[in-house]
Amino acid sequence: MPAKKYRVDLTAQERDTLLGLIRSGKTAARQMTRARILLKADEGLNDEEIAEEVATSRVTVERTRQRFVEESMGALTERPRTGAPPRLTGKGAAHLIAVTCSPAPAGRERWTLRLLADEAVALGLAPSLSRETVRQLLKKTNSNPGNINNGVSPTSGPSLSRKWKRSSTSTLSPTIPSARKSTSLRRVNS
Repeated sequence: MPAKKYRVDLTAQERDTLLGLIRSGKTAARQMTRARILLKADEGLNDEEIAEEVATSRVTVERTRQRFVEESMGALTERPRTGAPPRLTGKGAAHLIAVTCSPAPAGRERWTLRLLADEAVALGLAPSLSRETVRQLLKKTNSNPGNINNGVSPTSGPSLSRKWKRSSTSTLSPTIPSARKSTSLRRVNS
């Protein structure tokens, strides 16, 4: 077997740092895996043995060895990942959410995801936008386009008579999850 091109030789300080990362329990999983790979490589294990003990692929072990030789302890950190930039900026997303909360266009009962995507393009918020992008944005904000009921039931359950209605009042801001609520029943005049 040929000699390894990227050989890991840890100093005592690097070894202590890696052991500290593993023992702390507050390290990201990928970073912990890389630390374990480097410790095993320093012990002299080959890539296949390390991959089996750490439960990862041989290629990951090879890349981690290479990064350690090139970057030292920088091999533990995440590199920026590639990917498409977001279609909507923060302001664009906020504007689209505001549009969602506005009345639906004429002739429509409520906003649809397709209508919202088309409206965002018409307003110049994005050059193009799919309904799926709008769905993901609204899901992140717990918004539901066109739904009049936003989580508070106007009437109580079926167990109460039709003449009674449940009324909830909040003493704090409704956006604060720890807000105290008092629920009471009141008679509906009919």
